[in-house]
Parts: sequence; C-alpha cells; structure tokens
Amino acid sequence: MRIHTQRLTLGLILALLAASALLYASTYVVVKVASTVPANGDVNPYGVAVVQHSSGKLVQGHVLISNFNSSANLQGTGTTIVDVAPNGTTSLFAWVDVSSLPGQCPGGVGLTTALAVLRTGWVIVGSLPTTDGTAATAQAGCLLVLNNQGVVVETIVNALINGPWDMTALDQESTASLFVTNVLNGTVAAGGQVVDQGTVIRIDTTQTTTAMPSVQSMTVIGSGFAERTDPAALVIGPTGVALSAAGTLYVADSLNNRIMSIGNAANRGSSAGTGTLFSNDSNLNDPLGLTVRSKNGDVITVNGNNGKLIVFTSSGQLKSVGFVNAAGSPPGAGALFGLATSDQGLYFVDDSRNTLNLLSNPL
Repeated sequence: MRIHTQRLTLGLILALLAASALLYASTYVVVKVASTVPANGDVNPYGVAVVQHSSGKLVQGHVLISNFNSSANLQGTGTTIVDVAPNGTTSLFAWVDVSSLPGQCPGGVGLTTALAVLRTGWVIVGSLPTTDGTAATAQAGCLLVLNNQGVVVETIVNALINGPWDMTALDQESTASLFVTNVLNGTVAAGGQVVDQGTVIRIDTTQTTTAMPSVQSMTVIGSGFAERTDPAALVIGPTGVALSAAGTLYVADSLNNRIMSIGNAANRGSSAGTGTLFSNDSNLNDPLGLTVRSKNGDVITVNGNNGKLIVFTSSGQLKSVGFVNAAGSPPGAGALFGLATSDQGLYFVDDSRNTLNLLSNPL
C-alpha cells in the first residue's frame, strides 16, 4: 500500500510539473488591429491608453497611440496621437504644433510612452524631445495636456520632470495622481555610462470637465534607478509603471532586468529609493512596458531585447511567457513598449512594424 501511494504521489508530481511547463511556455494568439502610422508619416509607436469615457473626439473603448519618431525616423521628434477603434478604423486624434505650444516645453516635442486619458476628458502625454534623433540633443521636455478635441491647452514643466518616459494614473475624476518615470537625470552628460539617477515622481492634480488639470504638488517617490543613453533606443532607464488596486506601484527597472515595487505610492511623502524587489526572474530581458490586470492583479511586462511578453501573479510567481509577434520570432531592439488591458484583451504596440496588436489569450 505504501509503495502504491508513493507511485501515485510521484505521478501527481510529474503531472503538475508537466502542466506547469505548459503554462510557462504559453502560445499567445496575437491579432494585428491597425497600422499606427498617420498621414504625416510619424512612426515608432510608444504610448498606449484605452479611453474609458466618451467625450468630444474621445470614444469609449478606442485606443490612443503616441508616436515617438517623425517620418524621417528620428527619435524624439514624433508629434502625433492616433485613435484606433476596436475594429481597426484609425483617425488622427492630435497633431501637436511645436511652434504654438501654450507654454514652455524645453526642447520641443517628441511624444513618449507616457500617455494617460483622464475621466474628465483630458489627455496627458510626455515629451522627451531631440533635434536630430540622437541622445546628444535630448532635452528635459514636459507633459502636454490636451483637451477632448486633441488640442494642447497646457504644458506641465518642473525641474523634477526631466525626460518623462512612461506614466500611469490614479484617476479619481476630480483629482488624479500621475506617476511618471524620468530618464534624463545626468544621462546625457554621462555619454553612455550608466548613472543611478532615474526617478519616479507623483504629480497630484485637480480638474473638472471644463477646468484643465491644475498641479497641486510634485513628489519624488522613487529614485536611484539605472539609466544610460543608447544609440539604438536613445535612452534606457526606468520605463513601465503600473498601479495595483492595493496602491503598489510597479516599475520596470529596464537596465537591471527586474521589476521593483513601491508601496503606498499615492500617499507617500518621500522617495522609496528603487523600492522592493518584485521579480528578477531570468525571463526578464530589458522589461519596458508594464501593466496590471484589474480583475486579478497579474503584472504584465514586455521585453525590449527579445520580444517576449511575461505574466506574473500578484505575488511575483511566473505565470506565462512567450513571443507576441505574428512572425514567431523576436522583434527585439526595444520594439515592444506601451501596453494596456481592456475588455478586448491586452493591447500592445510593435514599433518595429508600427502596429497596434491585440492579445486575447491566455490572460
């Protein structure tokens, strides 16, 4: 009887291991939704934001995409935000006129992954501009505030905003907290060497449907993240940020191939440094975009170096990993940046092909 029980136990263990292997090696089903190239030829889609409430040109369920490069493929010179409907229909939401901004934006306009749509109808996007597509000419930039018609109505500038790279928002309608990563603190001056000066700041705002966001405070809640310039990616540093329902902010520490967490992100009054380690799983390879599934707290990221999408449980356990490009081979070279969850599944951009894609399983 004991031998029989041991055999059953061993068989159960083997079955569990086999199931675990299948889970980790998930085959993702990816569908191209649309090209993200507008009429002016901007390329290199970065930011992804799903519209939650219809207002003006904003339509619930549509996806906004920010472009980082101009038609000349120069990084940090893109000026457009494209609207993509779930059926693949595209339109231009905004074309930012650099010469007629309503306020300062040091260096001009190069729209980054930092993109958010507030319930009150305001769209906020980061700018990390260059003049010639190289890191040597990169400047601090700003956050641009657009109304629901796609018109820039305000710029948010501060010494704490220095190369806004990605952003997520805690949107409570009349108030909002914007969590922004910054990657230019000492980076350009270091000439390609790694400096541990990347930051995460929280910008607290108030707004209504008719009154544009008003900044109430700015607080550094994360600091000391590794960053450096890069000839292919322009700059590498803390990229994706995502907020859990419990108030934990996850940060993709790209250069260190890990995901960090910052607790009490909406209320803390000081920096947590680089925070607490969430995962440094060996599958992480230059994690860039990051999001959290609202229904179960799964943390999802994409690798810049090999084109893989990785899913972790809220406790940091690996749940699934696999390539997410239709060709079945890794696009690599930082091709996967922004991503966002929706009722449709997971939207993400592939900037090597200039497309918005949808992953409907296995999340």
